[in-house]
Amino acid sequence: MIKFGTSGWRGIIAEEFTCDNVRIVTQAIAKLINEESKKASVIIGYDTRFMSEDFAKVSAEVLAGNGIKALLCKRDTPTPVIAFEIINSKLAGGINFTASHNPYKYNGIKYSPSWGGPALPETTKKIEKFCASMSIKDVKIMPLEQGIKNKIIEIYDPRAAYMKKIKQLVNFKALKKANLKVAVDVLHGTGNGYLDALLDDAAIKHKTINKNRDTMFAPNGAPEPNDRNIDSLFQMVRKESYKLGLATDGDADRFGIIDSNGEFITPNQVIPVLLYHLNKTRGWNGIAARSVMTSHMLDRLAEKIGVQVMETPVGFKFIGEIMVNNPKDFIIGGEESGGLTIRGHIPEKDGILACLLMAEAVAMNKKSITALLQDIKKMTGEIITSRLNFHLPQETMEAFRNSLKTQSPESFAGMKVKKNITIDGHKFILDNGTWIGFRLSGTEPVVRVYVESDNQTKLNKLLRAGKAFVYGK
Repeated sequence: MIKFGTSGWRGIIAEEFTCDNVRIVTQAIAKLINEESKKASVIIGYDTRFMSEDFAKVSAEVLAGNGIKALLCKRDTPTPVIAFEIINSKLAGGINFTASHNPYKYNGIKYSPSWGGPALPETTKKIEKFCASMSIKDVKIMPLEQGIKNKIIEIYDPRAAYMKKIKQLVNFKALKKANLKVAVDVLHGTGNGYLDALLDDAAIKHKTINKNRDTMFAPNGAPEPNDRNIDSLFQMVRKESYKLGLATDGDADRFGIIDSNGEFITPNQVIPVLLYHLNKTRGWNGIAARSVMTSHMLDRLAEKIGVQVMETPVGFKFIGEIMVNNPKDFIIGGEESGGLTIRGHIPEKDGILACLLMAEAVAMNKKSITALLQDIKKMTGEIITSRLNFHLPQETMEAFRNSLKTQSPESFAGMKVKKNITIDGHKFILDNGTWIGFRLSGTEPVVRVYVESDNQTKLNKLLRAGKAFVYGK
């Protein structure tokens, strides 16, 4: 069974993720595209994982066999670059071979239709249905060499147009004046040659590590820019007095930020910092969008500056949909897992842009990120967030799933439940802006517990109450 999750279809290489399965998924996508448009062109990208470029070639052969022009990227390419090129060149869609921040043994397909954002559930359900009705015998193939000769497969470079766009979105004049010194970790991923090159263009002194391709993503095995995976970047910032540490994940759609004091700045903090910055320096007003389990610091700040917040299910496609439907009012969209975009850009996560905007915020405000957060907290009050992941036996997972359907808790840690938000998982709003959320993974037996409060003592009590609730104690 080929199932699309929050961001595409992923599987273990050589087990679920095989060349034949890639051919079947591409044939399903080709069927969908040919039903919707004629003389279509689709960009195909890939990351630095094992065999990603080979899977991309296999996919190009199937598109060509179905009469769809395949624009096959000449090098590994960030997901945001694929999304931008779909919109910029008015393509029918894009297929990107990446498992993003997941461990090295995974690969995946991200499919984006003509609007540039990740495919919405109604689209991925169609692809799944087509896949289920197909076998490898149904796949149409034109060999790569023949496709290139027939000019239905083109070796393609979308880099220049994207780089130009980023320079329109970010204040490079301010960056050049600021004399910043920045440390960068591209985690052996596609950010290499993009984030570091843009820093060069902004005349920012920087040192970039992990630029080499390493399909095992040493030393941590996964190109995820969280506080546990970027220890070398922490050491650089602390020992060599960098103003910022910037990181991108395997396909450069997620970001990791370290402040000059060596502290990790979570996505829950980055999003309000950039809303504050964009409102203050650009005068942007309108709509900020966030996923349901993302911090309410954004909401409290938005209330103070007169901005509307829209809450979405988990998955950047839903934030992208709000952006597309409100192009003039949209300011920023983000999620706690490290995704972000802004007005005038793509309805997709862009870790490269997020990193550069954080550098811009430091440059233009002439303050550290920590100082900017203190300014925000004067308006919002103290807000502390945390998240726990519980890996459960399947039977415990099912028992908890059923208890969420049947139980309606009245309180957590002595705090009364005022509201239960169920757009994705269960988010219980408690007293004084405190909340606790539970979300079950759709692909593995994991329950994620999210908590937010105004002090650490209350937060710790909530975490204990959340664990007890998961295990039925």
